[in-house]
Amino acid sequence: MTIAEVQEKIIKLKKEKNICILAHAYQRHEIWEIADYIGDSFGLSEKAAETDAETVIMCGVRFMAETVKILSPHKTVYLANSTAGCPMADQMDIDLLKQMKEMMPDYKVAAYINTTAELKTLCDVCVTSSSAVKILSRFDSDKIIFVPDCNLGDWISKQIPDKEFKLVRGGCPTHVRISENDVTRARKAYPDAKLLVHPECQPAVTAAADFVGSTTQIVKYAEESDEKSFIIGTENSIVEHLQFSCPDKKIIPLSKDCVCHNMLATTLNDVYRCVQGTGGEEIIMSDELIRSSRVCIDEMLRLGK
Repeated sequence: MTIAEVQEKIIKLKKEKNICILAHAYQRHEIWEIADYIGDSFGLSEKAAETDAETVIMCGVRFMAETVKILSPHKTVYLANSTAGCPMADQMDIDLLKQMKEMMPDYKVAAYINTTAELKTLCDVCVTSSSAVKILSRFDSDKIIFVPDCNLGDWISKQIPDKEFKLVRGGCPTHVRISENDVTRARKAYPDAKLLVHPECQPAVTAAADFVGSTTQIVKYAEESDEKSFIIGTENSIVEHLQFSCPDKKIIPLSKDCVCHNMLATTLNDVYRCVQGTGGEEIIMSDELIRSSRVCIDEMLRLGK
């Protein structure tokens, strides 16, 4: 079958079976084209909760599918490719976080959304890359343990200098591949281009950027700006997506190595098998895990209003 033929079958089956397909921004473009919603992980979870679809398929990684289940416990939730995990989400050891909480009882724990459901049960508030500064500025503690991304935590701490942050060594192995040398080379080759980077990048990279923001914010900036050339410092699928949506603009990858192999694990045929009922992995979580892991998410939603 051709890509178009597989897409046609997926669209037909999802309508017949009342299935909602979510595609993270880092998915391939052919998956974007059959998705009901495209975006960052938490935004997709909110969209899934709003839809009347009984079944939701996440084209992303495991923690994203878990978040969908946490917000929509009565829906059937599938991860399109069961091997698609997030190395950053798995970095933080639960026992280590328990020890940190015992050693620093006057600190509260803020978790990046890119964490497992189990880890979220130990946290006081959750944040996304787009909401972190707003949420933690309003958070009722001036002493914060931030997990698991020390690069994102460093960037947040610079935006909220009146609060004290304890960071844990860890982060996104995809974004950390972008180096200061990449910035130097790109600036020299494209001196008129705006540099847009994700806050999961190293501090030297975010410090050199014209704009720092979440994936969705980077896309929005490039699409709405009057500028005509952009260097993109996030997962390279965004370069391709922007080339489709902004054909009159020059879209340049900051690093050819900024590729998330876990995101690329999901193929169009994975989605096809999932809507057929012959593939994917259903996300099963206990009622207690859903309840406990949702506490920090509810606090994020409260502070974000």
